[in-house]
Amino acid sequence: MSHARYDGVTEWYEREFVNSELAAVPREAAFRLLGGGPGRLLDVGCGTGAHTAVFAEHGWSPVGVDISEDQLRLARERGVEVVWADAADLPFEDASFDATVSIWTHTDVEDFTLLLREVVRVLRLGGPFVYVGAHPCFVGPHSRFVEAEGMPVLHPGYWHTGRYTEAPGISPTGLRAKVGAVHLPLGLFIQSFLDAELRLEHFEELERREYPYTVALRCRR
Repeated sequence: MSHARYDGVTEWYEREFVNSELAAVPREAAFRLLGGGPGRLLDVGCGTGAHTAVFAEHGWSPVGVDISEDQLRLARERGVEVVWADAADLPFEDASFDATVSIWTHTDVEDFTLLLREVVRVLRLGGPFVYVGAHPCFVGPHSRFVEAEGMPVLHPGYWHTGRYTEAPGISPTGLRAKVGAVHLPLGLFIQSFLDAELRLEHFEELERREYPYTVALRCRR
């Protein structure tokens, strides 16, 4: 998942992001596309559990998984049921969840397709998978778009895939300067869902600012 890169920055992350608009917009989109429960819901890459707790308030019985024990500590303090696990090797039976969700994870994992294939495996036939994450065109090594404010400034590097820790798009005071990021161009990002044999039924760019920094999808197994 993220090789516990978030260990050691959890309190800072909680302070800076969990209650900010940059976190609220993806959370609201995920809930809107998923809808309310009941059912067993898996939140892949749950982090500190802030999103997971919201799903619990709307009728779901969620389980969160993450590879950062530091972040899971805060999730447990929120009362969220969590399991330490790598998203590429989930410790659950086939078809054991009614729905799955993942927020802002494709920029953290080394192989997004592996995460998606595990999502498919643990999801019941016909169950929804909702994903919300960074817009690959305007968030990445090639795009300076600090806090998604104003106009993104584009640089060479859009087609460079993989992990990066230094690039024109990284703000020296932001999250990615601390934990790095993985970039997938838009085409490879979408193809990852198709390669995992997910059926894409909804795709949108979230329209809160002049340029979108977030995309949201709903798929079904």
